[in-house]
Amino acid sequence: MASHCTLSLSLIFFLLLTINASSSSSSTSSEADILLTFKSAINDPMNYLSSWSNTTTTHHCNWTGVACTTSTVSSLILQNLNLSGEISPSVCQLSDLITLNLADNFFNQPIPLHLSQCSSLNTLNLSDNLIWGTIPDQISQFKSLKFLDLSKNHVEGKIPDGVGSLLNLQVLNLGNNLLSGSVPNVLGNFTELIVLDLSLNPFMESEIPSDIGKLLKLEQLVLQRSGFYGEIPNSIVEMKDLTILDLSQNNLTGVLPSRIGSSFQKLVLFDVSQNNLFGSFPNGICESTGLTTIGLHTNNFNGTLPNTSIANCVNLERLELQNNGFHGDFPNNLWSLPKIKVIRAENNRFSGEIPDSISMSSQLEQVQIDNNSFIGKIPHGLGMVKSLYRFSASLNGLYGELPHNFCDSPVMSIINFSHNYISGEIPELKECKKLVSLSLADNNFVGQIPESLGDLPVLTYLDLSRNNLTGEIPLELQNLKLALFNISFNRLSGRVPSSLTAGLPALYMQGNPDLCGPGLSNPCSKDNSKHKLPGISKLACALISLALIAGILSLAFGYYVFRRSSIQQSESGIWRSVFFYPLRVTEQDLIMAMDEKASRASSGGFGRVYIVNLPSNELIAVKKIENLRNQSFKTLKTEVKTLAKIRHKNITRILGFCHSDDSIFLIYECMEKGSLGDLINKGDFQLAWSSRLKIAIGIAQGLAYLHKDYVPHLLHRDVKSKNVLLDSEFEPKLTDFALDRILGEITFQSSLDSNSSSSCYMAPEFGYNKKAAEQTDTYGLGVILLELITGRVAEQIESSEESLDVVKWVRRKVNISNGAVQVLDPKISSLYKKEALGMLEIALKCTSVMPEKRPSMSEVVVGLRSLGSTTCVPSLELSPLV
Repeated sequence: MASHCTLSLSLIFFLLLTINASSSSSSTSSEADILLTFKSAINDPMNYLSSWSNTTTTHHCNWTGVACTTSTVSSLILQNLNLSGEISPSVCQLSDLITLNLADNFFNQPIPLHLSQCSSLNTLNLSDNLIWGTIPDQISQFKSLKFLDLSKNHVEGKIPDGVGSLLNLQVLNLGNNLLSGSVPNVLGNFTELIVLDLSLNPFMESEIPSDIGKLLKLEQLVLQRSGFYGEIPNSIVEMKDLTILDLSQNNLTGVLPSRIGSSFQKLVLFDVSQNNLFGSFPNGICESTGLTTIGLHTNNFNGTLPNTSIANCVNLERLELQNNGFHGDFPNNLWSLPKIKVIRAENNRFSGEIPDSISMSSQLEQVQIDNNSFIGKIPHGLGMVKSLYRFSASLNGLYGELPHNFCDSPVMSIINFSHNYISGEIPELKECKKLVSLSLADNNFVGQIPESLGDLPVLTYLDLSRNNLTGEIPLELQNLKLALFNISFNRLSGRVPSSLTAGLPALYMQGNPDLCGPGLSNPCSKDNSKHKLPGISKLACALISLALIAGILSLAFGYYVFRRSSIQQSESGIWRSVFFYPLRVTEQDLIMAMDEKASRASSGGFGRVYIVNLPSNELIAVKKIENLRNQSFKTLKTEVKTLAKIRHKNITRILGFCHSDDSIFLIYECMEKGSLGDLINKGDFQLAWSSRLKIAIGIAQGLAYLHKDYVPHLLHRDVKSKNVLLDSEFEPKLTDFALDRILGEITFQSSLDSNSSSSCYMAPEFGYNKKAAEQTDTYGLGVILLELITGRVAEQIESSEESLDVVKWVRRKVNISNGAVQVLDPKISSLYKKEALGMLEIALKCTSVMPEKRPSMSEVVVGLRSLGSTTCVPSLELSPLV
């Protein structure tokens, strides 16, 4: 009997386990089916959701973007996967789904109200899609939502009152849409709200609701550029947890609430810039030590900034007061705050001096105090701030001499002391190797232009006009790629190097009657004694010429004999070959073919390139590189194999290589149209705009693939139009990529130094920083884009003496005329003028003097592709210092 009872209990226990397992299996199967139903309504062009399949053994909790809690789906995070299609209501059958994040995709539909049926959903992020239409009042059905982000879409119309029913919301982000009308008076209902973002809705017309002060838990209030008008409600001071308050670029009027400073003890950012506010700056604005950013620019304040409260801002990092009516002494203690990074107070009526205690601001990066009433001398302490990259103090009353260390910051890029009363000589500038712009115009400087300016590798804008400078222009300035060079109204004399005047109007040299040169009213005498060779007769010159010719012929004959000897030695040397494609050719065939076809050879950056016709009538390109024996054959084989694995329509295939003690032959596929550089150099560059745009996009795609998609990530390192080959359909293919892997870094860098250091394709920072980076490739692409836009070769001969590269030429034209149309190739049809200007904007960003300003290659690809679509290209707004 006991045995029978034990058996029965065991059977019951087994049945319970079986039922439980069956139930679990059924649940798992059900959730997987729901996910597959959800996927079926989605377009997935990049196949990111390939793991979503019931044919694999992978559990659905391990599918891309799926997260589970206790084996049930709790979140779907499918952000930035290029998805489109429909957001299916089937997802709400996942009973425990808490988070649905579909941000940064291409879903094109109204706000999917059916998602309100997701009973557990508390986070819905549909930002940065193509969601359109109005926000219906039924939005109130999302009762359990805590996080709602619909930003960066095309949502329009008014915000309905129904949104006030979302009492659990902690984050509401409707920024960067097309909302209009006024904000409903229901904000006070959001007592749990932490973040409210209604920014970048330019069609809104609303006052800031008076009950906003009820949001006692709010930490971020972001309302910039959204058509808000009227006064800032006094109730705003009740939100004592605010860390970010941004009300900038609106039409707000009146004065700031008097208690605004003492209330916000946790502020990190405070920005009410570009409004119509006025009145005095409230006392206590900076009594808290938590404030790190103040922005009050472009208002009509008429008060003074209290010294007492600012003194306590020991954590202040950013102070922005520009474009207001502030007056009175600028607080001295602001210059020495330990964490201050940015001080902007331009276009006010501030007075006072810049104290020597500025040296204590060890993190100060940017100072802009132009158009004020500052007086006094520029302190010695300024040169002790090694983090400073911009100091601009034009249109003030500064006087005295410049301290010799004023440009000692190793990252200094922009200096503007124009329109002051500074006197003395301009100190030698040797330390600030990253200086891009120097403006000392309209002062009282005397003496000569420092020669050391020519040693600043990225100096692009130099304005020394309206001073009392004397002497000749240093020849060292010819080393610079100056887009702006203004020395007008000084007392300079002598010959102006033509490279400094090419492309610039004469007015930049006027007011110096003793200057002479091309384009000036005073041409230099051809009989200038400094340019004669005294004591040498015509007969002597003729004899010297004959001797030189004889010597050259002897050298040429000797080189020919040596070359033939070298080829014969190579033929008998030991060769090793690796072919990645079936090529019916031997090393000796290549050697003889290259010798016979020498007339078809062209010089490359790292060796000569030969076009060889194989017995099969297939053309190949062979690049002959001198073997400096820096790499073993095993290493060389590994590196070339790495490059040969690249498969991209815009990158030339490597077919194989041959290796001996003397030479390396890299074998590439041959393109019918030759190189883009050769095409541009023909002199009559005829190419349809569609082909130019196709070439630009293709080059950018190839570089983007090397930078991010191919593993290992690679840099091209020698981007120029001669390294872009074109097939019969004008599809571009990059060649000579990543040769540093084959030559070794030292040899590659040495070749760059000798062959390309002065090339306009080489980024300016190459002069002081040899470290390879994606930004150097971006710069080279930018130069190619300028060639495509202008139809000019990269290095253009402007006179019998000097050349002007396309980057310098374009920037000079744009800076002179404030317009860009004149740099466009006249052969480009007027129908494509807007697209061409869009490409010009991208090109100028790519060739920015400062590397950090250049876009990534993926951004370039997106920008170029948009030019060929119906997308509006933004107007070209060029900063003179990009």
